[in-house]
Amino acid sequence: MGVFKLIPVLFMKDGVFVEKTNHSEIIEESPKDLVYEYSNNGADEVMIFDVSSDEKGHDKTIRSIITIADYVDIKLLVGGNIESLEDVKKYLYTGAKKVILDAKKLNNIDMIKDASDRFGSDKVAVLVDKSFDFSKVNSIKYDGASLIIADDCAEKIIGNGIKVLAYNGTNSFEDIITFSQNDKIYGVAHDEFNLSFDYMDFKHQLKEQGIKVSILESKYKFQDFKLNSDGMIPVVVQDYKTNEVLMVAYMNEEAYNLTIKTGKMTYFSRSRNEIWVKGLTSGHFQYVKELKVDCDYDTILAKVCQVGVPCHTGAETCFFNELVKTDYEETNPIKVFEKVYNIIQDRKANPKEGSYTNYLIDKGIDKILKKVGEEATEIIIAAKNPDPQELKYEISDFLYHTMVLMVEKGITWKDITKELSRR
Repeated sequence: MGVFKLIPVLFMKDGVFVEKTNHSEIIEESPKDLVYEYSNNGADEVMIFDVSSDEKGHDKTIRSIITIADYVDIKLLVGGNIESLEDVKKYLYTGAKKVILDAKKLNNIDMIKDASDRFGSDKVAVLVDKSFDFSKVNSIKYDGASLIIADDCAEKIIGNGIKVLAYNGTNSFEDIITFSQNDKIYGVAHDEFNLSFDYMDFKHQLKEQGIKVSILESKYKFQDFKLNSDGMIPVVVQDYKTNEVLMVAYMNEEAYNLTIKTGKMTYFSRSRNEIWVKGLTSGHFQYVKELKVDCDYDTILAKVCQVGVPCHTGAETCFFNELVKTDYEETNPIKVFEKVYNIIQDRKANPKEGSYTNYLIDKGIDKILKKVGEEATEIIIAAKNPDPQELKYEISDFLYHTMVLMVEKGITWKDITKELSRR
Protein backbone atom coordinates (compact mmCIF):
# COMPACT_ATOMS: atom_id res chain seq x y z
CA MET A 1 0.00 0.00 0.00
CA GLY A 2 1.32 3.44 -0.94
CA VAL A 3 1.35 6.58 1.15
CA PHE A 4 -2.14 8.04 1.52
CA LYS A 5 -2.13 11.72 0.54
CA LEU A 6 -4.08 14.77 1.70
CA ILE A 7 -4.33 17.37 -1.06
CA PRO A 8 -5.81 20.89 -0.83
CA VAL A 9 -7.61 22.27 -3.89
CA LEU A 10 -7.07 25.86 -5.05
CA PHE A 11 -8.59 27.90 -7.86
CA MET A 12 -6.57 30.42 -9.87
CA LYS A 13 -7.77 33.19 -12.13
CA ASP A 14 -5.49 35.61 -13.93
CA GLY A 15 -2.49 34.41 -11.91
CA VAL A 16 -3.97 34.81 -8.41
CA PHE A 17 -5.92 32.46 -6.16
CA VAL A 18 -9.65 33.13 -5.96
CA GLU A 19 -12.72 31.76 -4.19
CA LYS A 20 -14.14 28.56 -5.65
CA THR A 21 -17.63 29.94 -6.28
CA ASN A 22 -16.84 33.64 -6.62
CA HIS A 23 -13.92 33.99 -9.02
CA SER A 24 -13.83 37.76 -8.59
CA GLU A 25 -12.93 37.40 -4.90
CA ILE A 26 -9.16 37.13 -4.48
CA ILE A 27 -7.97 35.05 -1.54
CA GLU A 28 -4.23 35.42 -2.14
CA GLU A 29 -2.30 37.75 -4.44
CA SER A 30 1.01 35.96 -3.79
CA PRO A 31 0.29 32.38 -4.92
CA LYS A 32 3.80 31.08 -4.25
CA ASP A 33 3.60 32.19 -0.60
CA LEU A 34 0.27 30.43 -0.09
CA VAL A 35 1.47 27.15 -1.62
CA TYR A 36 4.69 27.49 0.41
CA GLU A 37 2.54 27.59 3.57
CA TYR A 38 0.61 24.50 2.50
CA SER A 39 3.89 22.71 1.83
CA ASN A 40 5.28 23.59 5.25
CA ASN A 41 2.07 22.72 7.09
CA GLY A 42 1.95 19.12 5.91
CA ALA A 43 -0.09 19.01 2.69
CA ASP A 44 1.25 16.24 0.45
CA GLU A 45 0.49 17.83 -2.92
CA VAL A 46 -1.54 20.82 -4.14
CA MET A 47 -4.23 20.74 -6.82
CA ILE A 48 -4.69 23.93 -8.85
CA PHE A 49 -7.57 24.60 -11.26
CA ASP A 50 -7.19 27.42 -13.78
CA VAL A 51 -10.54 29.23 -14.02
CA SER A 52 -9.29 32.18 -16.10
CA SER A 53 -11.90 33.37 -18.58
CA ASP A 54 -9.63 34.47 -21.43
CA GLU A 55 -6.26 33.74 -23.02
CA LYS A 56 -4.54 36.68 -21.34
CA GLY A 57 -5.64 35.48 -17.91
CA HIS A 58 -4.67 31.92 -18.80
CA ASP A 59 -1.14 33.09 -19.70
CA LYS A 60 -0.88 34.95 -16.37
CA THR A 61 -1.88 31.75 -14.58
CA ILE A 62 0.73 29.74 -16.48
CA ARG A 63 3.44 32.21 -15.42
CA SER A 64 2.19 32.17 -11.83
CA ILE A 65 2.31 28.35 -11.65
CA ILE A 66 5.87 28.40 -13.01
CA THR A 67 6.79 30.79 -10.19
CA ILE A 68 5.14 28.48 -7.65
CA ALA A 69 6.89 25.37 -8.98
CA ASP A 70 10.26 27.13 -8.85
CA TYR A 71 9.67 28.32 -5.28
CA VAL A 72 8.32 25.23 -3.52
CA ASP A 73 9.18 21.53 -3.29
CA ILE A 74 5.61 20.25 -3.06
CA LYS A 75 4.18 18.54 -6.16
CA LEU A 76 1.48 20.31 -8.17
CA LEU A 77 -1.53 18.84 -9.98
CA VAL A 78 -2.79 21.37 -12.53
CA GLY A 79 -5.96 21.49 -14.65
CA GLY A 80 -8.53 23.73 -16.28
CA ASN A 81 -8.71 25.45 -19.68
CA ILE A 82 -7.39 22.46 -21.58
CA GLU A 83 -8.53 22.38 -25.19
CA SER A 84 -5.59 20.70 -26.91
CA LEU A 85 -2.39 18.72 -26.38
CA GLU A 86 -0.53 22.03 -26.56
CA ASP A 87 -2.39 23.13 -23.41
CA VAL A 88 -1.32 19.91 -21.69
CA LYS A 89 2.30 20.62 -22.66
CA LYS A 90 2.11 24.17 -21.29
CA TYR A 91 0.97 22.91 -17.91
CA LEU A 92 3.65 20.21 -17.79
CA TYR A 93 6.29 22.80 -18.67
CA THR A 94 5.28 24.79 -15.58
CA GLY A 95 6.77 21.96 -13.51
CA ALA A 96 3.44 20.29 -12.67
CA LYS A 97 3.59 16.64 -11.61
CA LYS A 98 0.36 15.82 -13.44
CA VAL A 99 -2.10 17.57 -15.71
CA ILE A 100 -5.79 17.12 -14.94
CA LEU A 101 -8.10 16.47 -17.89
CA ASP A 102 -11.81 17.01 -17.23
CA ALA A 103 -13.67 14.16 -18.95
CA LYS A 104 -16.88 16.21 -19.17
CA LYS A 105 -15.23 19.07 -21.02
CA LEU A 106 -13.29 17.02 -23.54
CA ASN A 107 -14.77 16.46 -26.99
CA ASN A 108 -13.95 12.78 -26.96
CA ILE A 109 -12.12 10.12 -25.03
CA ASP A 110 -9.31 10.11 -27.60
CA MET A 111 -7.95 13.34 -26.11
CA ILE A 112 -7.19 11.49 -22.88
CA LYS A 113 -5.54 8.64 -24.78
CA ASP A 114 -3.49 11.00 -26.97
CA ALA A 115 -2.24 12.96 -23.96
CA SER A 116 -1.36 9.72 -22.19
CA ASP A 117 0.51 8.40 -25.24
CA ARG A 118 2.40 11.62 -25.89
CA PHE A 119 3.38 12.67 -22.38
CA GLY A 120 3.09 9.41 -20.44
CA SER A 121 0.08 8.24 -18.46
CA ASP A 122 1.97 9.04 -15.25
CA LYS A 123 1.66 12.71 -16.28
CA VAL A 124 -2.09 12.58 -16.93
CA ALA A 125 -5.00 12.63 -14.49
CA VAL A 126 -8.66 12.41 -15.49
CA LEU A 127 -11.42 14.20 -13.61
CA VAL A 128 -14.70 12.31 -13.73
CA ASP A 129 -18.03 12.43 -11.91
CA LYS A 130 -21.04 10.14 -11.59
CA SER A 131 -22.20 10.91 -15.14
CA PHE A 132 -19.04 9.45 -16.64
CA ASP A 133 -19.37 6.28 -18.71
CA PHE A 134 -16.99 4.07 -16.78
CA SER A 135 -16.93 1.50 -19.55
CA LYS A 136 -14.70 3.98 -21.40
CA VAL A 137 -11.99 3.64 -18.77
CA ASN A 138 -10.87 0.36 -20.25
CA SER A 139 -10.54 1.95 -23.70
CA ILE A 140 -7.82 4.28 -22.44
CA LYS A 141 -4.24 3.10 -22.38
CA TYR A 142 -2.94 3.27 -18.81
CA ASP A 143 0.25 1.87 -17.33
CA GLY A 144 -1.10 1.60 -13.79
CA ALA A 145 0.67 4.76 -12.59
CA SER A 146 -2.03 7.08 -13.89
CA LEU A 147 -4.56 8.80 -11.70
CA ILE A 148 -8.32 9.12 -11.89
CA ILE A 149 -9.81 11.92 -9.84
CA ALA A 150 -13.31 10.91 -8.76
CA ASP A 151 -16.24 12.72 -7.17
CA ASP A 152 -17.90 10.29 -4.74
CA CYS A 153 -17.53 7.52 -7.29
CA ALA A 154 -14.18 6.03 -6.45
CA GLU A 155 -15.70 2.63 -5.79
CA LYS A 156 -16.88 2.40 -9.40
CA ILE A 157 -13.39 2.34 -10.85
CA ILE A 158 -11.27 0.77 -8.14
CA GLY A 159 -11.81 -2.59 -9.78
CA ASN A 160 -10.04 -1.45 -12.94
CA GLY A 161 -6.71 -1.33 -11.12
CA ILE A 162 -6.45 2.44 -11.58
CA LYS A 163 -5.24 4.66 -8.77
CA VAL A 164 -8.06 6.86 -7.48
CA LEU A 165 -7.99 10.27 -5.84
CA ALA A 166 -11.34 11.00 -4.19
CA TYR A 167 -12.13 14.63 -5.00
CA ASN A 168 -14.58 16.86 -3.08
CA GLY A 169 -16.71 13.97 -1.90
CA THR A 170 -18.42 13.39 1.43
CA ASN A 171 -15.24 13.19 3.41
CA SER A 172 -16.08 12.46 7.01
CA PHE A 173 -13.25 10.97 9.03
CA GLU A 174 -14.90 7.57 8.64
CA ASP A 175 -15.15 8.01 4.86
CA ILE A 176 -11.47 8.89 4.64
CA ILE A 177 -10.55 5.88 6.75
CA THR A 178 -12.58 3.67 4.40
CA PHE A 179 -10.91 5.17 1.34
CA SER A 180 -7.42 4.94 2.77
CA GLN A 181 -7.75 1.26 3.63
CA ASN A 182 -7.96 0.40 -0.07
CA ASP A 183 -4.55 0.31 -1.73
CA LYS A 184 -6.05 1.63 -4.98
CA ILE A 185 -6.98 4.93 -3.30
CA TYR A 186 -4.22 7.47 -3.86
CA GLY A 187 -5.62 10.02 -1.44
CA VAL A 188 -8.30 12.65 -0.82
CA ALA A 189 -8.41 16.12 -2.38
CA HIS A 190 -10.77 18.75 -1.05
CA ASP A 191 -11.08 22.54 -1.19
CA GLU A 192 -11.93 22.52 2.52
CA PHE A 193 -8.38 21.40 3.31
CA ASN A 194 -7.35 25.00 4.01
CA LEU A 195 -4.50 26.42 6.08
CA SER A 196 -6.52 26.18 9.29
CA PHE A 197 -6.71 22.41 8.77
CA ASP A 198 -4.14 20.62 10.94
CA TYR A 199 -2.59 18.23 8.41
CA MET A 200 0.00 16.76 10.75
CA ASP A 201 -2.48 16.05 13.55
CA PHE A 202 -4.92 14.47 11.09
CA LYS A 203 -2.18 12.29 9.65
CA HIS A 204 -1.30 11.06 13.11
CA GLN A 205 -4.97 10.13 13.60
CA LEU A 206 -4.85 8.20 10.31
CA LYS A 207 -1.64 6.49 11.38
CA GLU A 208 -3.34 5.31 14.57
CA GLN A 209 -5.86 3.59 12.29
CA GLY A 210 -3.05 1.77 10.52
CA ILE A 211 -2.95 4.07 7.49
CA LYS A 212 0.43 4.76 5.88
CA VAL A 213 0.89 8.54 5.71
CA SER A 214 3.77 10.96 5.19
CA ILE A 215 4.87 11.99 8.68
CA LEU A 216 8.19 12.19 10.49
CA GLU A 217 9.14 8.94 12.17
CA SER A 218 12.48 8.80 13.94
CA LYS A 219 14.60 5.66 14.00
CA TYR A 220 15.81 6.63 17.48
CA LYS A 221 14.15 7.41 20.76
CA PHE A 222 15.38 10.29 22.86
CA GLN A 223 16.77 7.79 25.38
CA ASP A 224 19.15 6.53 22.68
CA PHE A 225 21.08 9.81 22.71
CA LYS A 226 23.99 10.78 24.96
CA LEU A 227 22.66 13.79 26.82
CA ASN A 228 24.43 16.59 28.65
CA SER A 229 24.22 17.11 32.42
CA ASP A 230 20.88 18.91 31.95
CA GLY A 231 19.34 15.97 30.11
CA MET A 232 19.44 17.77 26.78
CA ILE A 233 21.11 17.38 23.39
CA PRO A 234 22.52 20.24 21.28
CA VAL A 235 21.08 20.77 17.80
CA VAL A 236 23.06 22.31 14.93
CA VAL A 237 20.62 23.80 12.43
CA GLN A 238 21.36 24.13 8.71
CA ASP A 239 19.42 25.51 5.75
CA TYR A 240 18.42 22.42 3.78
CA LYS A 241 19.21 23.96 0.40
CA THR A 242 22.38 25.98 1.00
CA ASN A 243 23.81 24.04 3.98
CA GLU A 244 24.38 27.40 5.67
CA VAL A 245 24.70 26.88 9.44
CA LEU A 246 21.86 28.94 10.91
CA MET A 247 21.99 28.47 14.67
CA VAL A 248 22.54 26.11 17.59
CA ALA A 249 19.90 25.27 20.20
CA TYR A 250 19.01 22.49 22.65
CA MET A 251 16.27 19.89 22.92
CA ASN A 252 14.93 17.99 25.87
CA GLU A 253 12.74 14.91 25.38
CA GLU A 254 9.51 16.88 25.10
CA ALA A 255 10.97 19.25 22.53
CA TYR A 256 12.35 16.34 20.50
CA ASN A 257 9.03 14.49 20.48
CA LEU A 258 7.11 17.65 19.52
CA THR A 259 9.54 18.29 16.68
CA ILE A 260 8.91 14.80 15.31
CA LYS A 261 5.13 15.07 15.73
CA THR A 262 4.57 18.57 14.33
CA GLY A 263 7.40 18.89 11.82
CA LYS A 264 8.31 22.27 13.35
CA MET A 265 11.65 22.68 15.10
CA THR A 266 10.95 22.85 18.81
CA TYR A 267 13.64 23.50 21.42
CA PHE A 268 14.04 23.98 25.16
CA SER A 269 14.91 27.55 26.09
CA ARG A 270 17.46 27.41 28.91
CA SER A 271 17.15 31.13 29.59
CA ARG A 272 13.35 31.00 29.92
CA ASN A 273 13.24 27.43 31.22
CA GLU A 274 10.42 26.45 28.85
CA ILE A 275 9.56 24.68 25.60
CA TRP A 276 10.21 26.95 22.62
CA VAL A 277 8.62 26.48 19.19
CA LYS A 278 10.97 28.41 16.92
CA GLY A 279 8.99 31.16 15.17
CA LEU A 280 5.87 31.00 17.31
CA THR A 281 6.13 34.70 18.16
CA SER A 282 8.19 35.97 15.22
CA GLY A 283 6.64 33.85 12.48
CA HIS A 284 10.14 32.65 11.55
CA PHE A 285 9.33 28.94 11.80
CA GLN A 286 11.77 26.19 10.93
CA TYR A 287 10.22 23.20 9.17
CA VAL A 288 12.04 19.88 9.41
CA LYS A 289 13.51 18.48 6.24
CA GLU A 290 16.01 16.06 7.77
CA LEU A 291 17.38 15.10 11.19
CA LYS A 292 20.64 13.23 11.77
CA VAL A 293 22.59 12.28 14.86
CA ASP A 294 26.40 12.23 14.94
CA CYS A 295 28.68 9.24 15.50
CA ASP A 296 28.68 9.71 19.28
CA TYR A 297 24.91 10.21 19.46
CA ASP A 298 25.43 13.45 21.37
CA THR A 299 24.59 16.09 18.73
CA ILE A 300 21.69 16.40 16.28
CA LEU A 301 22.09 17.95 12.83
CA ALA A 302 18.83 19.45 11.59
CA LYS A 303 18.29 20.51 7.98
CA VAL A 304 15.34 22.88 7.86
CA CYS A 305 13.25 25.12 5.68
CA GLN A 306 13.75 28.47 7.36
CA VAL A 307 10.93 31.00 7.15
CA GLY A 308 12.32 34.51 7.51
CA VAL A 309 15.61 34.65 9.42
CA PRO A 310 16.89 32.45 12.27
CA CYS A 311 18.70 35.09 14.32
CA HIS A 312 17.02 37.49 16.76
CA THR A 313 19.29 40.24 15.36
CA GLY A 314 17.68 39.88 11.95
CA ALA A 315 20.77 38.25 10.44
CA GLU A 316 20.46 35.32 8.05
CA THR A 317 22.67 33.23 10.32
CA CYS A 318 23.62 33.51 13.96
CA PHE A 319 27.26 32.96 12.94
CA PHE A 320 28.32 36.35 11.58
CA ASN A 321 31.01 37.45 14.04
CA GLU A 322 34.27 36.60 12.29
CA LEU A 323 37.16 35.54 14.56
CA VAL A 324 39.91 34.50 12.13
CA LYS A 325 40.06 33.72 8.45
CA THR A 326 42.74 32.50 6.07
CA ASP A 327 42.80 32.83 2.30
CA TYR A 328 41.52 29.70 0.62
CA GLU A 329 40.17 28.72 -2.76
CA GLU A 330 36.45 28.02 -2.77
CA THR A 331 35.73 24.76 -4.60
CA ASN A 332 32.10 24.16 -3.68
CA PRO A 333 30.58 24.04 -7.21
CA ILE A 334 27.40 25.96 -6.49
CA LYS A 335 29.26 28.63 -4.51
CA VAL A 336 31.76 29.06 -7.36
CA PHE A 337 28.97 29.32 -9.90
CA GLU A 338 27.07 31.81 -7.76
CA LYS A 339 30.22 33.90 -7.16
CA VAL A 340 30.98 34.19 -10.89
CA TYR A 341 27.31 34.79 -11.67
CA ASN A 342 27.15 37.58 -9.09
CA ILE A 343 30.27 39.23 -10.55
CA ILE A 344 28.70 39.16 -14.02
CA GLN A 345 25.47 40.55 -12.61
CA ASP A 346 27.42 43.33 -10.87
CA ARG A 347 29.24 44.16 -14.10
CA LYS A 348 25.90 44.59 -15.82
CA ALA A 349 24.61 46.88 -13.06
CA ASN A 350 27.93 48.69 -12.56
CA PRO A 351 29.94 48.68 -15.81
CA LYS A 352 33.71 48.59 -15.48
CA GLU A 353 35.96 50.05 -18.15
CA GLY A 354 37.96 47.39 -19.99
CA SER A 355 35.76 44.55 -18.69
CA TYR A 356 35.28 41.72 -21.20
CA THR A 357 31.94 40.97 -19.56
CA ASN A 358 30.77 44.52 -20.23
CA TYR A 359 32.04 44.22 -23.80
CA LEU A 360 29.78 41.19 -24.34
CA ILE A 361 26.79 42.80 -22.64
CA ASP A 362 27.23 46.05 -24.59
CA LYS A 363 27.39 44.16 -27.90
CA GLY A 364 24.04 42.54 -27.12
CA ILE A 365 22.38 39.17 -27.25
CA ASP A 366 23.60 38.20 -30.75
CA LYS A 367 27.25 38.58 -29.72
CA ILE A 368 26.66 36.58 -26.53
CA LEU A 369 24.94 33.79 -28.46
CA LYS A 370 27.76 33.74 -31.02
CA LYS A 371 30.33 33.26 -28.25
CA VAL A 372 28.26 30.51 -26.58
CA GLY A 373 28.11 28.70 -29.92
CA GLU A 374 31.85 29.11 -30.51
CA GLU A 375 32.71 27.81 -27.04
CA ALA A 376 30.41 24.81 -27.51
CA THR A 377 32.30 23.98 -30.70
CA GLU A 378 35.62 24.36 -28.87
CA ILE A 379 34.44 21.77 -26.35
CA ILE A 380 33.78 19.27 -29.14
CA ILE A 381 37.24 19.85 -30.62
CA ALA A 382 38.96 19.64 -27.24
CA ALA A 383 37.14 16.40 -26.41
CA LYS A 384 39.03 14.69 -29.24
CA ASN A 385 42.31 15.47 -27.48
CA PRO A 386 43.46 12.68 -25.11
CA ASP A 387 44.70 15.29 -22.62
CA PRO A 388 41.68 16.46 -20.55
CA GLN A 389 43.32 19.75 -19.54
CA GLU A 390 42.23 21.56 -22.69
CA LEU A 391 38.70 20.19 -22.29
CA LYS A 392 38.49 21.54 -18.73
CA TYR A 393 39.60 24.95 -20.00
CA GLU A 394 37.01 25.01 -22.80
CA ILE A 395 34.18 23.81 -20.57
CA SER A 396 35.04 26.61 -18.13
CA ASP A 397 34.95 29.14 -20.99
CA PHE A 398 31.59 27.77 -22.11
CA LEU A 399 30.13 27.97 -18.61
CA TYR A 400 31.30 31.56 -18.21
CA HIS A 401 29.71 32.65 -21.49
CA THR A 402 26.57 30.69 -20.61
CA MET A 403 26.39 32.61 -17.32
CA VAL A 404 26.63 35.90 -19.23
CA LEU A 405 23.65 34.66 -21.27
CA MET A 406 21.83 33.66 -18.07
CA VAL A 407 22.32 37.13 -16.56
CA GLU A 408 21.21 38.76 -19.80
CA LYS A 409 18.01 36.66 -19.82
CA GLY A 410 17.38 36.87 -16.07
CA ILE A 411 17.91 33.15 -15.39
CA THR A 412 19.60 32.17 -12.11
CA TRP A 413 21.46 29.05 -10.99
CA LYS A 414 18.53 28.35 -8.70
CA ASP A 415 16.30 28.22 -11.79
CA ILE A 416 18.66 25.78 -13.48
CA THR A 417 19.19 23.47 -10.49
CA LYS A 418 15.44 23.42 -9.82
CA GLU A 419 14.79 22.37 -13.41
CA LEU A 420 17.49 19.69 -13.30
CA SER A 421 16.10 18.29 -10.04
CA ARG A 422 12.75 17.69 -11.76
CA ARG A 423 14.32 15.44 -14.41
